Amino acid sequence: MLVAESRAAVRVREATEDPVLYFPPADVRIEALHSEGRAITCPVKGQARLWTLEGKVQAGSRDWHDPGGVISVDGRDAVWAFSQPAPGLEWLTDLVAFDHDRVRVEVVDAGPGSDERDTTIKRFPTWGDAADLIDIMNVRPAGDRRYVSTTLAGARRPVVEASQMLGQAIVAAGRHAPERRVVSAHMVFYRAADAREPLEFEIDELSAGRSFSTLAVHVSQGGRRRASGTLLLDVTAPDVVRHQAATEPCAGPHDSEPYDMSVTGRDIRMVDAAYTDDPDAPVGPPVIDTWVRFRDVPADPPLHAGLLTQFTGHISIAAALRPHAGVGQSQAHRTLSTGINAIGISFHAAVRADEWMRYHHLSTFAGDGMTHSECRVHDEAGALVASFTVDAMLRPFAQKAHAADDRLAL
Repeated sequence: MLVAESRAAVRVREATEDPVLYFPPADVRIEALHSEGRAITCPVKGQARLWTLEGKVQAGSRDWHDPGGVISVDGRDAVWAFSQPAPGLEWLTDLVAFDHDRVRVEVVDAGPGSDERDTTIKRFPTWGDAADLIDIMNVRPAGDRRYVSTTLAGARRPVVEASQMLGQAIVAAGRHAPERRVVSAHMVFYRAADAREPLEFEIDELSAGRSFSTLAVHVSQGGRRRASGTLLLDVTAPDVVRHQAATEPCAGPHDSEPYDMSVTGRDIRMVDAAYTDDPDAPVGPPVIDTWVRFRDVPADPPLHAGLLTQFTGHISIAAALRPHAGVGQSQAHRTLSTGINAIGISFHAAVRADEWMRYHHLSTFAGDGMTHSECRVHDEAGALVASFTVDAMLRPFAQKAHAADDRLAL
């Protein structure tokens, strides 16, 4: 049952909490809501009246989410509106919100232009918009050979992705030596970082010749190092010879399945719907092809390279799990201990993150508690843009207590 539909909903976010969408009352089918006269007082936002949506739905259905793991969820007090907002929040008066843990709230993520194929549906709450991710990747100067990042943490899992740190290091290297471009980078991730706190990037220039520069980049947070990498930069030169590995055929982006990774303004398509976190999904080869595109990116080459890199840690573990029945990424940080240990990437051409990029993920080994993947990135015309490898941890939790809070567990 459709209860609300709006082009004027307001996104509200409190610190450490998931965002909430508030709908104008004219866009809500108030007659579908049942009032039992209950109210609640929020210490931040004021007094709200509550409504109930009739019915009970089995947990795990496509339309309801049950974080508590009980058999079913109901709609009691799942809707509210602030009748007496706190001072300064009068604009919230009578705007209607839904408990998105029990009511399915969706955002229509429309692309630029009139091509309906670029419109996708994202489940709310989203982590944020592509502009938020671009802002995080765009590290700022913070002293001599030092850079710092902004933050935006998801309330449910505030852990920094390894590939984000490498991508930010590539952006920092581009800021340090703007006349050169990163052609190779390798980073090892040895300590988890908290997405609620800024990251610091310290550059050590190991060499700077006429053609190449070599940089060591250390990533720190709270005075402790989290990752370290070595980056090679080049002024570039004319071809002596040129070739590239043959491109494996696959469906194009608009013939592939849209996938929601909780960022509006970023398009993700899974070829043959091969990516799933379901342990009961059919097995397949250790290969997953993914199309990725950011809709709007500033004309900033290091930033485009950093955004390409940011996605390198997302799919390789899933590719390693795909041939094996009974395991899936939904078990990650609960019964399986997973994490990216190292990423190495080489850039073969200028990157356009605002155009379709095809990530071809191939897991070549899984065993001994580790996985290894060898991957390539092509543009939509088939040109090889980058190659990367991922070494990742995959092992059972030694102690069940570690999995009690999957927000921070690895």
